[in-house]
Amino acid sequence: MGHSPSGNIEFVAVNIAVITVSDSRTEETDTAGKLLVDRLVDAGHQLAEKVIVKDNKYLIREVVSRLIADDDVQAVITTGGTGLTGRDITPESVKPLFDKEIEGFGEIFRWLSYQHIKTSTIQSRAFAGLANGTAIFCLPGSPGACRDGWDEVISHQLDLRHKPCNLVEMMPRFLES
Repeated sequence: MGHSPSGNIEFVAVNIAVITVSDSRTEETDTAGKLLVDRLVDAGHQLAEKVIVKDNKYLIREVVSRLIADDDVQAVITTGGTGLTGRDITPESVKPLFDKEIEGFGEIFRWLSYQHIKTSTIQSRAFAGLANGTAIFCLPGSPGACRDGWDEVISHQLDLRHKPCNLVEMMPRFLES
């Protein structure tokens, strides 16, 4: 069908940073961030950095800006802060840094999420984009949402063997002008 990994293409590891956006999570209680780290390492990728950032627009931008300025970081995944409460400010913090938004990510994430949590998925503002040649995926803070986002979308797009296309094969061209 064209959407499964191709056996004749070699896997290429991607350097991925994971950011948990939360005022209350610690390394011990950050189950969503741990799930993402475990999934990406199990897939054969490299963990570039794992950090917990408070729900503060400028702190979030500072960390994301530092990571997208690092040539060794090819992707960033955030978890948390994509809901509707006053403290949920990840979209407002990260989107201004984008060169391009990947609209289809949020659309497909909510469609997949609907399969599990039905209409509650409308409360998610999951999104993705490109900034300085770095792919950024922003997921809700629940382990279930991170599992869906990684297993059903991100893992495929960060796998060169995924066909008909994937983000890894396009990464060298993200900064073209």
